[in-house]
Amino acid sequence: MRAAWLLLPALAALSAYYVYLPLPGAVSDPWKLMLLDATFRAVQQACHLIHYLRLSHHLIVLNYLICTFDKLKSVSSEDIKITDAVFDGVEVRVFEPPAKGDESLKRSVVYIHGGGWALASARTSLYNNLCRIMAESLNAVVVSVEYRLVPEVCFPEQYHDALRATKHFLQPDVLAEYSVDPSRIAISGDSAGGNLAAAVCQQLSKDEDLPVRPKLQALIYPVLQAFDFNTPSYQQNMNMPVLPRYVMINYWIDYINGNYDLAHELLINNHTALNVGQALSFHARLNWTSLLPPSFKKNYKPVVQSTGTEAIVEQLPALLDVRAVPLLADDATLARQPRTYVLTCENDVLRDDGAMYAARLERAGVPVTLDHFHDCFHGCMIFTVWPTDFSAGVQTRNSYIKWLDENL
Repeated sequence: MRAAWLLLPALAALSAYYVYLPLPGAVSDPWKLMLLDATFRAVQQACHLIHYLRLSHHLIVLNYLICTFDKLKSVSSEDIKITDAVFDGVEVRVFEPPAKGDESLKRSVVYIHGGGWALASARTSLYNNLCRIMAESLNAVVVSVEYRLVPEVCFPEQYHDALRATKHFLQPDVLAEYSVDPSRIAISGDSAGGNLAAAVCQQLSKDEDLPVRPKLQALIYPVLQAFDFNTPSYQQNMNMPVLPRYVMINYWIDYINGNYDLAHELLINNHTALNVGQALSFHARLNWTSLLPPSFKKNYKPVVQSTGTEAIVEQLPALLDVRAVPLLADDATLARQPRTYVLTCENDVLRDDGAMYAARLERAGVPVTLDHFHDCFHGCMIFTVWPTDFSAGVQTRNSYIKWLDENL
């Protein structure tokens, strides 16, 4: 009995040590965020152990656990018709609000979910709930794309899935089937889904035979580049929940089918050093010293290696492929993009990806709204349902939907 009394405080102290993280003072719901992060870290470590034992790929196990837990949090959708369909070989989930009065055509949003190109689903309650609320609030048809995931497929298959599903939906006969106004369609996504949404929008702008084009794109804390892992936000938030820098680098490695042994080379920007000829022409397009405002740059310094490893880009050409890295697109492509909304969070390694894209689009003449939240963190917009309900989630979601409502 005495041993138990000694053991309990020790376990409590260890638990507190594992959960506690020093967070910026302005972060929304800090203790809840620490608990969420600790849970995610523990699950990831268990999944990596299963991977190490060669029982299954860690991402398959992690996604299975996420989807299993998610089933416990189903959300009612009585007023919205939800159907699953296949658009040009790609599974989608369609959310349709009821008809109102003599209204004939509705606006629409094609939504591409996040999850590091490897996790989550259009069918999980987190995204089911978001798309249902969007459909209700906007009185819009929402098409949520169920692209294939890592490790089943890697780049460029996720991009091709998102592009095929979107182009299929934009066909006049399909829009007519869902009573959608062809002049009021937005392409949107969060995180890795924001990456795919931006890449899809860029490709659609080049397709001269496309009969219908999106009116807007709305990108939620998008991941847009693997060129520089030492932007101010990557340095400032390298250990922030829910997306530390090393995790984002690993997502990139998984997406482009690389080797984890390259993680350190990417971390110190050896793949884009000044002696890497293939990367030289892109440096100006990601020069954060000229693209970011002083409040983002703070006192951070660029990390540009004079000599690096050119073999990395030769081995992984997707690192400089605009279909994977939309921020590398040329000015002519950016000038063709539709009116754009970019949501960024201060406590997020990807903050500067979104801010740099907004700046480049604006310089190319595209109307842009950069919606920045000082107290929010990566992924927050989908965390609005108990037990992962955050005030940051409701705040960002409401701002995002408000912009769509005013501009779509």
